[in-house]
Amino acid sequence: MIIGQIKDGIVLDHITPGNGMNIYNVLNLGKLDCAVALIKNAESPKMGKKDIIKIDEVIDLDLDVLGYIDPGITVNIIKDGLLVEKKKLSLPEHLVNVITCKNPRCITTVEAALDQHFILKDREKGVYRCMFCDAERKSKALR
Repeated sequence: MIIGQIKDGIVLDHITPGNGMNIYNVLNLGKLDCAVALIKNAESPKMGKKDIIKIDEVIDLDLDVLGYIDPGITVNIIKDGLLVEKKKLSLPEHLVNVITCKNPRCITTVEAALDQHFILKDREKGVYRCMFCDAERKSKALR
């Protein structure tokens, strides 16, 4: 299958197979007025299979959210048909308002105005710790 080249936009590459639709939904790409291509289970020499998302417009992306959902993603910025920037994502050190604390006694549960702030505790296991109560959350990407 051949999907055309984009002139100005973003290519999300090396998405874990089957995770492309989740990322499409989290980023609300269906609400964009530009062309968006979701390629599932594309052949990959490195990964065997992968998903790819091509966005025919440069938009703001929350790289922390993307890194949390799928830390192996590569974000390619395309201008005038050329690759101008390449970012390899990993689990972010800090997450703010990406995940919520499940501890019913945490201050963030009672005070809705407080930001949900988590700090990466263990990169290998994908474990984050709530800054307020030390409750732990694990990244779904590494389960």
